[in-house]
Amino acid sequence: METIKLELDEKEHGAFNLYVDNRKLGEMIISIKPDLLTVYHTAVEPDAEGRGYAKKLLEEMISYVRANNLMVLPLCPYVHAQFKKHSDEYKDVWKR
Repeated sequence: METIKLELDEKEHGAFNLYVDNRKLGEMIISIKPDLLTVYHTAVEPDAEGRGYAKKLLEEMISYVRANNLMVLPLCPYVHAQFKKHSDEYKDVWKR
């Protein structure tokens, strides 16, 4: 069973981290400002690829920004590609 935790430092920099059995298998590196969440990088451990973990991280991040009325600046190539591919789904949170 996977668990995703938002872990931030005092400057609101950190990541959505994905754990399976207490082992970190994926991360989405972010920073948060009052009205903006910037995504810098998404990564999944090579031995955990192909299980949909990047998508789960994306879904968790989107739920968080919608719940907190934030916009997303997708500097991460994966997140930017998903926003372009599914622009209607993310148009309410995409800071272009």
